[in-house]
Amino acid sequence: MTRFEPFHQQLDALERAGRKRSLIIPPGKDFSSNDYLGLANSDFLRQAAHAALDSGIAHGSGGSRLLGGNHPEHEELEQFAATHYGAEAALFFSTGYAANLALFSTLPQKGDLVLFDELVHASCHDGMRLGRAETQGFRHNDLDDLTNRVKAYRSSGGTGMIWITAETLYSMDGDQAPLRELADIAGRHDAILILDEAHAVGVFGERGVGLSGALEQQDNLIILRTCGKALGGEGGLVTLPQVLRDFFINRARAFIFSTAPSPLTAHLVQKAIEYVAQNPALQSRLHDHIRLAESRLGPLCPASRSGSQIFPVIIGDDKAAMQMAVHIQQAGFDVRAIRPPTVPAGTARLRLSLTLNVSEDDIHALADILDEARKMGQAA
Repeated sequence: MTRFEPFHQQLDALERAGRKRSLIIPPGKDFSSNDYLGLANSDFLRQAAHAALDSGIAHGSGGSRLLGGNHPEHEELEQFAATHYGAEAALFFSTGYAANLALFSTLPQKGDLVLFDELVHASCHDGMRLGRAETQGFRHNDLDDLTNRVKAYRSSGGTGMIWITAETLYSMDGDQAPLRELADIAGRHDAILILDEAHAVGVFGERGVGLSGALEQQDNLIILRTCGKALGGEGGLVTLPQVLRDFFINRARAFIFSTAPSPLTAHLVQKAIEYVAQNPALQSRLHDHIRLAESRLGPLCPASRSGSQIFPVIIGDDKAAMQMAVHIQQAGFDVRAIRPPTVPAGTARLRLSLTLNVSEDDIHALADILDEARKMGQAA
């Protein structure tokens, strides 16, 4: 046996199960990315980047925020974000993953309880594994299960802080969380509510603030808005009370020991937020795409009528999902198969995401090729 044989064996097992992954260059029309507003390769951000570099803004930060890597662009973005999103303070991370890792490994303390929707991002789970609090999952969007777990914790003598976390818009099914009800539960039980707006910021809410914009601002609310999806850049912005921002700076290892995000990136994120806020037509055009896709794709994926830009086509079998994805890619559409463990076993799917990188004609054409691919699969 060679020293790498165990790795070969595991990769072979993934291959046999239809779950081996590999990197590919996007093969056609964009129906897989999270670049929902088409900003990632936009002339607007390209010109903003040129202007920023010409003005002397640094590309690299040069160190961690506490050791020489804190630049005016970081501070300006955070002050702007706090005001724009109606929060007391904000803190910028290099990625949404890093932000969630820091959130859940730093804020919940020993003796606390974290209650998480079972479909939250993997980064939340990884942060919780590094943390010291007890964690429990509650059934997806099940308010009764959540409430019962809160009551059980208190009735058993639990006196720590309760942290409740959910995504506002779920990335694999495209459904929304019951935000007002979650906020009510958190308020009644003196809990902290952490919301992940990764797939909603820019797409929903007045000025693109996300779905949580409909909630009244309160001091028990922490919100993560990632910047690498609809905002077309990189990073994760956490809005939160000032005392928790100070605590992060002193205690969050994922913040303290990471090289700071690029000052150029921070500057472009602020420009993107401003641009989205000033151009509501972007959001309107995307929602026109959503309505068209619901009319054309609804019969093919009936679980997708959530009003969001994410359309899951549930196939079930891993290999069948991969075969359909390849067929559609060969027809000129970038559609990817999503398989376990990203989604539960038996729910392998095509995840269609709508962006402003495609036209209405592209949506019609995709619906036709998807119908053809499903009929081929049924015939096989």
